[in-house]
Amino acid sequence: MPLTVEIWSDVVCPWCYVGKRRFEAALAGFEHRDEVELTWRSFQLDPHAPREREGSSAEHLASKYGMSVEQAERSNAQMTELAASEGLEYHLDRTRGGNSFDAHRLIHLAADHGRQDEMKERLMRAYFTEGEPVGDLDTLARLAGEVGVDAEPVLAGDGYADAVLADVELAARIGIRGVPYFVLDRRFGVSGAQPAELLLQALEKAWEAQTQAA
Repeated sequence: MPLTVEIWSDVVCPWCYVGKRRFEAALAGFEHRDEVELTWRSFQLDPHAPREREGSSAEHLASKYGMSVEQAERSNAQMTELAASEGLEYHLDRTRGGNSFDAHRLIHLAADHGRQDEMKERLMRAYFTEGEPVGDLDTLARLAGEVGVDAEPVLAGDGYADAVLADVELAARIGIRGVPYFVLDRRFGVSGAQPAELLLQALEKAWEAQTQAA
């Protein structure tokens, strides 16, 4: 019986990309990694965002948290440095914020093609490293094509919208208010982009509990 791991995150969440790398490092050190079944779950930090937001990342951050643009720029610089320590290349000055709902629909679509993790990775790299507008439908279709998924028919309608909303509603029922959030075997929860060592401990604890319950 596989150990299920569900990760709620948003493709425009800088801590979520860091959390993805840290989980990957934890999984690489987990003895039973081949028996882990990973599912990416949808969460929107700003469900009311326009398809593409005007202004810079620093301006949005300053407005959201009541800080100066200079403070926001320093915060972005610190985040960029932290991401680099995980092997990630952030260009937060070039990010083009916007609504991530359609990007989440793509992640569900890719899951049906066995390429969910590849789609998640491509979207996050597009947003944080390449400055792509992940709220733009043409951009999303192109990115999906790069991982071998034909997304145009889905993006033209409302396919997988129910799946995204179901994830959001489940997060609310569980009590998830911030991301990334890791749920292991529907028994254990880990909040935040914790160090790989802690995530590995969580995997081992969940595996042990599952084994004892079998």
